[in-house]
Amino acid sequence: MKDKNILQLESDFLKTLAQPTRLKILYFLKDGEKCACEIIPEMKEEQSNVSRHLALLREQGVVEARKEGVSVYYKIKDMRVFTLLSLVDDIVKAQIKEKAKLMKILG
Repeated sequence: MKDKNILQLESDFLKTLAQPTRLKILYFLKDGEKCACEIIPEMKEEQSNVSRHLALLREQGVVEARKEGVSVYYKIKDMRVFTLLSLVDDIVKAQIKEKAKLMKILG
């Protein structure tokens, strides 16, 4: 059995990813570092909301931030996060196919 502290850290990391706006931010940053001034308009949400999501992603070590003058730039800290998201995507697609197959049988 895993140590409860490790389980808590894993749970916290997964909770950080388990939110649509944060996932949108990650996919937007996949191609490289971006200024908050680019991220915020792309999310089509309130600036304060996007800023809170960016702060949480940074606190959890998913993204890194650096200041350049008055601008803050964000980038993915560990690109392996996309390996995890790809696995999740595969699982979700398999579940959708399975549900569609059941609907066809029942329909």
